[in-house]
This record gives sequence, structure tokens and C-alpha cells, in this order.
Amino acid sequence: MSAQPRLLPWPGPAGKPCYLVSDTDGAGYLSRLADDMEAVQLQMGSELIGHARLLLHDRKAAAQELRYLSNRLIEALQDALRIAESRGGRLPGPGECESDGPAQTGKGPSE
Repeated sequence: MSAQPRLLPWPGPAGKPCYLVSDTDGAGYLSRLADDMEAVQLQMGSELIGHARLLLHDRKAAAQELRYLSNRLIEALQDALRIAESRGGRLPGPGECESDGPAQTGKGPSE
């Protein structure tokens, strides 16, 4: 059972953080749905960066367009920060690593 609640990539009621406590170690329906939503949010943020680059190079871009872009960039950054917080919260702490042996130095098996 996962002892650490997972911060989900969508807000709960009134915009408050929403958490999932699961005993399926990420294999449950809501965990997979959250994984899929995180992937969509990150992809949309990446596409928004491309759009922002084009708009910012357009000297004729209207102030209204730039404000709209700024608001979407804020939303994308909020999504990315929520995803980072969620994933960081699921990283093993010191001494909780699943590896039984010492840390690898990057050498392959044939080296």
C-alpha cells in the first residue's frame, strides 16, 4: 500500500488540492487517469511555448493577444508545478531506495 497520498493534477472543490490514497501502487484507474492527464497537461504546455515564441516575435501582436497568452502560460506553469510537486512527493526518501546493492557508477555490464 502506498502510504504517501498522491497530489492529483486537477483541483478539488473550491480549487483546493485533491489527493488520492491508493493501495494499487499506481496501477488503479484513478492513478492511470492522473498519469494520462499529466501527460496531456505537459504536452499542452510544450505546444503553448511554441505558440508563445511565435507570438512574441510578431511585432504586430495586440496587447489583448499577449494578455491571453500570459494567462495561458500561467495556467501551464501552475500545471507543471503541481505535477512536479506530485512526482517529487512520490520519490523514495533517503534509505527507501528499492535497490539492494550500492549505487551504480554508470558502467555497463560489459565494462
